[in-house]
Amino acid sequence: MKKGWIRLMAMAFIIISAITYYEFFLVPKNSLELYQEIAFAENFEEAQKIVLEGYENNFKEEDFEYINRADTSPDRISQFTLLEYESKTLVIMTSPGTEKLKVLAVEELPDELREYFMKLPQ
Repeated sequence: MKKGWIRLMAMAFIIISAITYYEFFLVPKNSLELYQEIAFAENFEEAQKIVLEGYENNFKEEDFEYINRADTSPDRISQFTLLEYESKTLVIMTSPGTEKLKVLAVEELPDELREYFMKLPQ
């Protein structure tokens, strides 16, 4: 009976450890890690693995090839959050690549940009 509990606890520990390892080390957590995941992918199919299911058409092979070209590198990597309310949308610029997000700027989007983001698939 005791051996059964020990095995069960060991299996639970291994499963929880594997999930934690995956979430902590293998899933991009910010814009900088996302860029690195795409830029260092061996091929488009590998990069496509980080795209949320159902949104595959939003990341095209041409985008991947442009990011991976040897003659291109980003001038800046930024990270944004949009907060949409009934009458306005706020954009919050946060610090990419930091352990905890820090707010760098908060701005209200102009109506044209707000409408553009409202039309994007969610």
